[in-house]
This record gives sequence, structure tokens and C-alpha cells, in this order.
Amino acid sequence: MTFKLEKYHQFRQQVDQLTDKLSTMHQKHLACKKGCDLCCMDYQVFPIEFHAMKQALKDQPVEMQESVDGSCIFLKDHACQIYEHRPIICRTHGLPLLFMNNDQWELSACELNFTGFDDEDFTPENTFPQDKFNSKLFLLNKEFLKESQLLHSEFDLIPIHKLKDDKLKDKLV
Repeated sequence: MTFKLEKYHQFRQQVDQLTDKLSTMHQKHLACKKGCDLCCMDYQVFPIEFHAMKQALKDQPVEMQESVDGSCIFLKDHACQIYEHRPIICRTHGLPLLFMNNDQWELSACELNFTGFDDEDFTPENTFPQDKFNSKLFLLNKEFLKESQLLHSEFDLIPIHKLKDDKLKDKLV
């Protein structure tokens, strides 16, 4: 199981490299900073990400909050308590995301960012290719499940707030 998590950590570094590059490229348009938590929600993640967060929490215990109106349990005083270990979806928020929807390319970006930016200025070179990375994550998760023999299908997603559930924690150890 450690091997698969290592692959996930390497993948996460690739995501971070691209998001750092895009953050630098779009710096003047990004309003994202500590205290902005509009995108901090109780997302559902693949078991590989859930397990990686769970493993990280063994070494870094945090006070998990109650999920209020779908907010993230790791949000405390408008800041992420597990920022270093946050899932991929959280690492890409705020950036312009390019993805396929109903056979056409669509662009998504935070409503607080890119307010004076023309959509025509977005290109594959200055956007995050969400589908490409989601596909890689899906395949890593599939490998992880096969090796770990956890009782999840490759299509299962687990809400982050389930990390508070002791019974589920025990099943994943």
C-alpha cells in the first residue's frame, strides 16, 4: 500500500508544480489568500486521497470541526488545517480549469478571480487541464484499490467528513 501512496504523493507534486506555475502566471488576477474559504467544502474524494489524508493525520492530529452547511471539517478560523495534505480538488481551486462537458470544452474559474480577464485570453497553456489530471488520479486510485483490497469500487467517492467517523477509520487502517 505504501508504494501506491508514494505514487499518489508524486502525482500530487506534479499537480503542485503546475498549479504553482499557473498561480505565478495569473498572480495579478488571483484573490486567493489565507482567509478566503468560499471553496472549502466537504468534497468527496477517491479512496486513495482519503487514505493519504488519514495517514497524514496520524502524524499531524488536528481538531476536526463540524461541517456547517457543507463546509470542510478542516476549516478553522478561515484557514485549512491540513493545507500540505489537502486533496487535488483543493489544490486547483481558484485557477482557470479547462474540462470537457457535453462534448465541448468549458472553463471554470473562481468568481472572485479573473474579474477583468477576457475568456478569450484563456488557452491550454494558461489553464489547468482538469480532465487529464482527473484521469491520472482515477487510474492511481484503481491501482491503489486493487493492491490494498479495500472494499470500494473504482467509482466510489468518500466525503472528507467521514475522516471523523471512527468506524470508517478503523476499516481503513
